[in-house]
Amino acid sequence: MSTIESDKTEFKTVNFDETNLSPTRPSGDSENDGKIVFLLKAAGGAPILKKKKWALPRSKTIGHIVEFLKKYMQLDVEQQKQLFLYVNQTFAPAFDTTIGAVNDCFNSEGILVLHYTFTPAWG
Repeated sequence: MSTIESDKTEFKTVNFDETNLSPTRPSGDSENDGKIVFLLKAAGGAPILKKKKWALPRSKTIGHIVEFLKKYMQLDVEQQKQLFLYVNQTFAPAFDTTIGAVNDCFNSEGILVLHYTFTPAWG
């Protein structure tokens, strides 16, 4: 698992077994219990991330993901103001909503799909 730290928030990429889509863990790594696996997909003119699958603890908020995206994509000030995050191409959750709550309502096959864009698209 790769790890990126941003403001004391730990993001991990997760390797998936293509046959059953269950998370695979390299030897010596702790289990993903309590972590939400989510997929970040670009929409509109937003740049595509090299790594799409990430994992965070259930207690982290949507705001943590937005702040991470701003830093990871190295956005300028104007682009940072125009970053939107949507769940399943449906709606934009509040930044103080926990990832666990969003996952409980909208995950598909154990993965939460989040779309990011620079223009308002859905919702």
